[in-house]
Amino acid sequence: MPAGGKLSGGVNQAGIAFYNNLINELLANGIQPYVTIFHWDLPQALEDEYGGFLSPLVVDDFRDFANLCFKEFGDRVKHWITLNEPWSYSYGGYDIGVFAPGRCSPWVSSGAGAWVETRELSPIWLATTCFCLMQLQSKSTRTNTSSTADKKAAQRAIDFMYGWFIDPITSGDYPESMHKLVGKRLPKFTPEQAELLKGSFDFIGLNYYIANYASNVPSANSVNISYTNDPQAVQTTVRNGKTIGKPTGVNGFYMYPKGLKDLLVYTKEKYNDPIIYITENGMGDANNVTVEQGIKDTQRVYFYHRHLLSLQDAIE
Repeated sequence: MPAGGKLSGGVNQAGIAFYNNLINELLANGIQPYVTIFHWDLPQALEDEYGGFLSPLVVDDFRDFANLCFKEFGDRVKHWITLNEPWSYSYGGYDIGVFAPGRCSPWVSSGAGAWVETRELSPIWLATTCFCLMQLQSKSTRTNTSSTADKKAAQRAIDFMYGWFIDPITSGDYPESMHKLVGKRLPKFTPEQAELLKGSFDFIGLNYYIANYASNVPSANSVNISYTNDPQAVQTTVRNGKTIGKPTGVNGFYMYPKGLKDLLVYTKEKYNDPIIYITENGMGDANNVTVEQGIKDTQRVYFYHRHLLSLQDAIE
């Protein structure tokens, strides 16, 4: 859509042809496409015009884009994912500023920014209720100690990353811990929105890579207010000098297959056993391996073997 998401600007038929060829080739090789409509690629024109996801005006433009995709590709694509990792987009783009649109303001402004932006992601689910699915990123969170305070911190960490997005589409509201700690900065759903959100999905796409330890922070910093501080929990991959799992080729990412089982069982028990597709799981390579080493790839074989066993444990 050359006009930055505006149907009035016409449709690039070469772009349509590209995806038609891709989808047809996948199907010809026995691969069913699962298409994610939004993967952090908001047109710059919409960011310039009204601030992108900070404005409810994005809903109509997103709906037009989604409907165009359904019209052009829906005869062959039967599984649609509305948003990829809304947590990553909200946190990275509106709290710490490392993702587009790179918003990272002083503490209080930053703290409000992530909440406001995510509130605008929610109406997108309303605009695509018939097709409403999500690809969620989450970490299984363990307690840093056996203390009750750390156990509660681990739950808050899950609430603020996973519950932030899955609670509204299952219960019509954010987790209670978010209401308690964020207070008036947390936007509210209208009763009509809450009803439309509840059950507005066909499946959950789950992205899992790593788990963290969580420790309680006794009180929030009343000066440095931000999404990062709101959960009153510190997360780390190291406890008593030992990492949570074996290292991978990506700094800070460790193998912890049991976390996949924990997260799946948690989702089943807390959210009434929804249909789940694991839409992302994997590990990064070190950059200094030779081609021969890369082909053997025993570390990745081990990674997937252990995670598939963890998946089997979750099913059983």
